[in-house]
Amino acid sequence: MKKRIPLNSIPGYFQIIRCKARRVYLRAVVNATLGTAIAALAVGGQAQTPGSSLTSLKAIPLPGITGKLDHFAIDLAGHRLFAAATGNHSVEVIDLASGKVAQSITGLGKPHGLAWVESTASLYVADGSLAELRVYSGTPFKLAGTIKLSDDADDMVFDGAHHLLYVGHGGGSAAAPGRVAVVDTATFTLIANLPVATHPEALDLDAAGRRIFANIADSGEVAVIDGATNTVVAQWKLAKAADNVPMAYDGAHQRLYVACRTPATLLALDAASGAELARASTGEGADDLFYDAALGRVYVISGAGEVDAFDVSGATIKTIGVTRTAPGAKTALFVPSQSALYVGVPSAGAKAAEIRIYSTANQQVKK
Repeated sequence: MKKRIPLNSIPGYFQIIRCKARRVYLRAVVNATLGTAIAALAVGGQAQTPGSSLTSLKAIPLPGITGKLDHFAIDLAGHRLFAAATGNHSVEVIDLASGKVAQSITGLGKPHGLAWVESTASLYVADGSLAELRVYSGTPFKLAGTIKLSDDADDMVFDGAHHLLYVGHGGGSAAAPGRVAVVDTATFTLIANLPVATHPEALDLDAAGRRIFANIADSGEVAVIDGATNTVVAQWKLAKAADNVPMAYDGAHQRLYVACRTPATLLALDAASGAELARASTGEGADDLFYDAALGRVYVISGAGEVDAFDVSGATIKTIGVTRTAPGAKTALFVPSQSALYVGVPSAGAKAAEIRIYSTANQQVKK
């Protein structure tokens, strides 16, 4: 049974007499922006450091989890966050209502990319050392199937309209060249395995144009896949920047944002041609990147222990501010409907790993 948020823990909550009204209110609380629900559970309250662009809401501890954290996924309807605990060889299932780990999926090698498919209530996990894509279902989660890929199975993106999952893998050797696997989630079958120059890092989806973008970091290029034909139709070479790891797509303005590590740079590309439109400096070791359509912003999460926020509402990229997190906290998940950014912080010495939750709402641009 799922745990509910205690009503008396929510500041300013008024007494609801009727049972039906109580259920409606609870549903609204959990599905509303994260600020209201998390603030009631937070330890130490909200805090915003000078010059930052985010408000700290809460930290969810991950006791016993060692090593680095990688990608995340969220089950909005079930109020669960999934965290790939790569160094711990597990995926942690976190109940957001209670702020506690509900299940630890073990028996994994190096879990990297995660995808939650609501229509089938299934969790997909790309495992880099087991070289396979795994799917879990049920309560609690149990392994429901595997598809063999190659070493370093990594990030993935889901095309819900066509029930297709795109998974980057390989590229570590001539025997295991870079590929983007195309998996039909309705039948859980591999329907294509598209060649790319080297290992694919982040992927993102242009749902309207049915295109998939893939960062090919070792080659300093972006591969463009036609989802209708399952073919690579373009390779955009980056100029004066390499090690392009994370990316995010802005469909309304036809821009693709790419963060590079050499040098530490954020690029805005024309999503039709790949031409560079603008650039700005970021923190070292960028590993995740998100576009906030509501505020016209980009968030770059880096291993330097910071989140860099940029205003991209105009033709240029303007720095808003830097939020300090923790060394090695380089992966995150932005949930637009919650105005929330979940940042994974690995364990350090006696300090346990944790998920830090920040609000992106109502923050002002620093002049």
